[in-house]
Amino acid sequence: MSDVIVLGAGMVGVSAALHLAMKGRSVVLVDRREPGEETSYGNTGIVEREGYIPVTIPKDPRALLRYALNQAPEANYHLSHLPKVAGWLMQLWSRSNTAGVEAYAADNELLCRHAVPEHRALAAAAGAERYFRQTGWIRLYRSPASFAGAAKLFELCDRYGVAYRVMDADGLAEIEPHLARIMHKAAIWPETDSVSWPAGVTKAYAARFQALGGRFVHGDARSLTRTADGWSVVAGGETVTAREVVVALGPWTGDILAPLGLKFPLIAKRGYHMHFGATGNAVLNHPIVDVEHGFCLTPMEKGIRLTTAVEFADRDAPPTPRQLEQLKPIARALFPLAEERDETPWLGRRPALPDSLPVIGRAPGVPGMWLDFGHGHLGFTQGPISGRLIAEAMTGQTPLVDLRPFRAERFFGG
Repeated sequence: MSDVIVLGAGMVGVSAALHLAMKGRSVVLVDRREPGEETSYGNTGIVEREGYIPVTIPKDPRALLRYALNQAPEANYHLSHLPKVAGWLMQLWSRSNTAGVEAYAADNELLCRHAVPEHRALAAAAGAERYFRQTGWIRLYRSPASFAGAAKLFELCDRYGVAYRVMDADGLAEIEPHLARIMHKAAIWPETDSVSWPAGVTKAYAARFQALGGRFVHGDARSLTRTADGWSVVAGGETVTAREVVVALGPWTGDILAPLGLKFPLIAKRGYHMHFGATGNAVLNHPIVDVEHGFCLTPMEKGIRLTTAVEFADRDAPPTPRQLEQLKPIARALFPLAEERDETPWLGRRPALPDSLPVIGRAPGVPGMWLDFGHGHLGFTQGPISGRLIAEAMTGQTPLVDLRPFRAERFFGG
């Protein structure tokens, strides 16, 4: 019998397994696919320092009308899916105000301040430093109105001591000469890291886990069963047993927890990406966020990755990459993208809770089960610090930060 089964081999699950192995626990990591092949494969590749502003519902009537008419490239929805997420959206709406953002920022800062150093520590141990770039990333504001809308982010960065620098078009052109000069302002956050291949980083951490004696096996997490002295799961053609289990299945977490009576308000926020070449000698030196249109361009090993924002649809519904088609001409007008390098768009699913914070800690009422999920848009960023915290809690140590804001009980009246 092992000490721990970790379900889910994305960045969150791999990081938890690795930290537990580093503390001497015998760990079996289980996933139906190879490490880093789901949501951790297709993200923007950002390790964000300043994650203080959650994705909220705008209060501006014109923006709401664009959303309602499904005309906004930053948000797409399947009409048939809206009744299923109406309650979730109402909870998000109730938090889409200054008080909600302030509360989120104060809690998320507990994780944000450690996200970059925890990634760098694992990268050094796993030999993954070659993927990391310490260049920061840039947000572009096309209009005075969009720049004014970033005032809260700047205020929070000042409060928590996070560096940034605002630039005009000339200043931006000095560091990104191949971007079109169509911006009102831009800002760079130099403390944020980026990576050239997110899946490669996750796989490197998984390889380090295995080098420390951890086991990775293919299996179906839905076979998880309680036993007299712990848990079992069918994986690798055998029944794997352990005293404790960590559920880190991202948007699939509910499939395991609901039968145990733990029904979280968890949805899958879908997103797409496509890689492109660059025309001529054009080079993109930093990841770039177009704030108005809700997309990111990141230089990756495969090319320039165009990543979309949010699609509200059933988790397992067929892909509908409408947002990518809307964004391609906008992105090409910003940067000289060339040929498409993917045969089909990639589709991923972000696990999102209505308060935009993850669950990290014990499963209420289920002895021997621990939870590490719901990181939304920050799973790649916060996987390593979450993994450290869950490992510290499981081994009887005092966690590096207060875990009370991330307790599962907040969704059950506790």
